[in-house]
Amino acid sequence: MKLPTVALVGRPNVGKSTIFNKIVGEKISIIEDTPGVTRDRIYSEASYRDYKFNVIDTGGIDASNESFNDNIKIQAMIAIDEADVILFIVDGKESITSNDLLVRDMLRSSGKPVIVVINKVDNKKTQENIYDFYELGFDTYLPVSGEHGIGFFELLDEIVKHFPKKDYFKEDNRLKFSVIGRPNVGKSSLINALLNEERVIVSDVAGTTRDAVDTVLKYNDEEFVIIDTAGMRKKGKIYENIEKYSYMRSMKAIDRSDICLLVINAEEGIIEHDKHIAGYILEKGKGLIIVVNKWDKVSDPNIKEYIKKIRNEFQFLSYAPVVFTSALTKKRIHTIMPEVLKVSENIKREISTNVLNDVINDAYMLNIPPSYKGKRLKIYFTNQSGVKPPKFTFHVNNKGLVHFSYQRYLENKLRENFELEGTPIVLQFKNRSE
Repeated sequence: MKLPTVALVGRPNVGKSTIFNKIVGEKISIIEDTPGVTRDRIYSEASYRDYKFNVIDTGGIDASNESFNDNIKIQAMIAIDEADVILFIVDGKESITSNDLLVRDMLRSSGKPVIVVINKVDNKKTQENIYDFYELGFDTYLPVSGEHGIGFFELLDEIVKHFPKKDYFKEDNRLKFSVIGRPNVGKSSLINALLNEERVIVSDVAGTTRDAVDTVLKYNDEEFVIIDTAGMRKKGKIYENIEKYSYMRSMKAIDRSDICLLVINAEEGIIEHDKHIAGYILEKGKGLIIVVNKWDKVSDPNIKEYIKKIRNEFQFLSYAPVVFTSALTKKRIHTIMPEVLKVSENIKREISTNVLNDVINDAYMLNIPPSYKGKRLKIYFTNQSGVKPPKFTFHVNNKGLVHFSYQRYLENKLRENFELEGTPIVLQFKNRSE
């Protein structure tokens, strides 16, 4: 059953992101004093009593003509359309503004249940301001303090009154893949092309996507969760707190994913930071697909030569499939999801112990490791000890005799014999006595 959805809507800097984080119990949405920090719709899941529900944070709706305001309004309207309950967040320390009235007009036409959440009510003076907001014309008004955590039990009780009386607890087994890359490589455009809708703000300004945004893609009657992330910058180039949070969330997005799509700008080619990002993905043990975007901009496109270049630059990722796309023209977009399906099978691939030992024994006899100080590595037994990514444990006489080059040889033999494209594999060595 589809989870109920709660959307947070309001003008800039009224504390929507603080309230969002309190409800979901995690620091997911950026909290800054700077108005307009949240630009896209931010999704997360929350639970209260016997209910589980989705929560959407949105950008501040502003009547002014500044950059992104029209896009933010569109994003908020989509969130309102998706919502079952809307939290209209206002600032209890201020009186009603023209932007509050703009939001009111949008919500009146939605026909959805609206709870006016009067935030920043943490002293006697702000409590006296509560009644001023009744002129907005809605039925329910609740004072809270997002900063001090006041009023949230009452708020959550009011929210769940609008939910059907059902048990919504259900484990999310949908495959999650994130779209990762440095700024301005076309990640948001790529997701829009996959979804075939304007779900994420797209702009030529590098770093437009500051928050990680979860969206759902249906493909071959199966649902997948796509995690869009902020463009990752080198640590030394992060000057603002906003950028720091975005960087941290990008790392968390990798951690939450089953598979990462590493997006490279075909025009600019591979740079050192692309390798750093790939290293993060490898370190987390995630499935990986390299997506070369903006392929339509390359003057002399030669896929074979470009793949050679990628294999040379990413020597530690020889197992990763490479796809070439243009999010702008949507050419070759159809090649992405088949690779996602293939890698999703490979990251959870299980190999029977008998077959695994036959392959390892043959590999050992074909290339017996050299002796070291009169001692030679012996492999007694191998078993698979995990998935996502596949992990293999080698029971040996002395793990100190395992040379890096021989470990690489064993990994190559596993890849030659089993379908493991797109997934890292972990080799562990244990002494027989351990």
